[in-house]
Parts: sequence; C-alpha cells; structure tokens
Amino acid sequence: MTIKPDRWIRQMAEERGMIEPFVPTLVQEGVISYGLSSYGYDVRLADEWKIPSTTASVTVLNPKEVPLGYFTHSRAAALDLLPGAYVLGRTVEYLRIPRDVLTLCTGKSSYARCGVLVNVTPFEPGWEGYPTLCIANLGTQSVRLFAGEGIAQVLFFQSDEPCDVTYAARAGRYQAQQDITPTRIRDQR
Repeated sequence: MTIKPDRWIRQMAEERGMIEPFVPTLVQEGVISYGLSSYGYDVRLADEWKIPSTTASVTVLNPKEVPLGYFTHSRAAALDLLPGAYVLGRTVEYLRIPRDVLTLCTGKSSYARCGVLVNVTPFEPGWEGYPTLCIANLGTQSVRLFAGEGIAQVLFFQSDEPCDVTYAARAGRYQAQQDITPTRIRDQR
C-alpha cells in the first residue's frame, strides 16, 4: 500500500466524486484549516450534533442497544464541549472510497492541543457516506467546536490491487449514511 499525494486526491475527487464538496487548496486564514493538503484531505465539521443525554436513566450504555431518544439532535455554528463529555458530529464532505483504497482519519492538532480527541474507524474500500465522528473532550476546560472548519484529516492508502469484497458488497451497516448515525447492531440470531 502507498499513501497517495495531493495530485491523486485531486484527480479522484474531480473525476470520480471521491470527496464532495471538494476544496482544491488548503484554506487556513482565520480558520482551523480544511481542504486539500500534501498527503491528505482536511474535512470540515458540519453544523449538526447528536448530544448524549445527561438525564437518561441509563447506568451502562450498551453499544448493541442504545436507547431510542438517548441522543438529542442540535444544529449550531459552534458548540462548547464540556470537560469529560463527547458528542457525535459528521463531516460537511460526502466521501466515496474506491475499491482499492483504505483511509485513516485522525483529528486535527489544533483541537488535540486543547484536549479534544476525534475518533472514527477507517473508511473501507467501497464505503460511502457522511462520516460520523465521535468528538471527546479529555481536558479540564470546555472547548469550542466550530462548524464549517477543519476537524480531522483523511489519509488515503491505495493497494496494488482491489479487495475481493468491498464494504458496499457486504452490505455494511453504515453504507451511504446521510446523517449522524449512532451505533447500529443487527440481530445476529
């Protein structure tokens, strides 16, 4: 596998719609940067959030059975994330991952330096959708999150050959998600 440079990312975005909307340069002035970088693409945080309930009578959160209504949906240009709290967000960009590419997504250093951790699993070959992000404040102070600005960087790794079974072909549970998507576990019986 090789990490792909900016010219490859630009070509895949423009010819195949791999990233939509696509910003062909790194926007930095007065914002947390987003757009095309040397070996990746800095995605932006959308203006919607799923905020976990602080009043639910849940003593243990089971990822197989998250109660309906556990998250409150909110829209805002910014959100102050409390210490020790997390929120689910999504990117502005819709991604379409080619069948011979795997991506890793990591949080931006501007937020990491404030104690904010951004977590998302790799985007597998054939996956598409708006990535759902878990954004956690590990620090001792509230941290302001800015919609429309950079939140994470996606790195693209291309294999010498395409995989046999893509995420789409195996009907992955988060395929083509349009919204912030909490956990989805199918009944395995």
